[in-house]
Amino acid sequence: MGGPMAAFEVIDIRSFSNLWFWMVLAVMWSSASHRVIGIPYDMIQNAKRHGGQAERDLEALMQINAQRFFDLRSPSGLTVIGLGCAGLSSLGLLGFSYQIELAQAVFLLAFPISLIATMSLQTAAAVRACDGVSERLYRRFRRHRIATQLLAVASIFVTATWGMYHNISHAILGGIN
Repeated sequence: MGGPMAAFEVIDIRSFSNLWFWMVLAVMWSSASHRVIGIPYDMIQNAKRHGGQAERDLEALMQINAQRFFDLRSPSGLTVIGLGCAGLSSLGLLGFSYQIELAQAVFLLAFPISLIATMSLQTAAAVRACDGVSERLYRRFRRHRIATQLLAVASIFVTATWGMYHNISHAILGGIN
């Protein structure tokens, strides 16, 4: 029996060949597509269909969630946004300039979600500008959800293509990049 093993010898950090990475990708996009600024889309559809109490509940929840997004404009929120941008830049640099697979995988998860967060800020601004629930707001929610789904499809395609390239280059070509 040899000496102590390094952590990376025990734990496989190869992301693109790891089933857990692909499960996280699927769950992340499923969750992101189901909610518009934190509101379940079925709740939005229910409020549009039935009105009344469902619409009042939607209005209360959308005001609460819009306020949460607008809290990001406070000084501490701007610090979080700045640190997030720095983190994404670091991940991109480490992943694609220095060929660190884990950084590539995290970047391919985090970058598209940061775009969704930006879209959510814009939708939250539209919610704050509206007086209550309106047909215009329902259209905005629908466009946000469709844009999220299109971004999810593009992100999954890019991630899967990059992951396949990475796995093939390591398995067949011996790690040629």
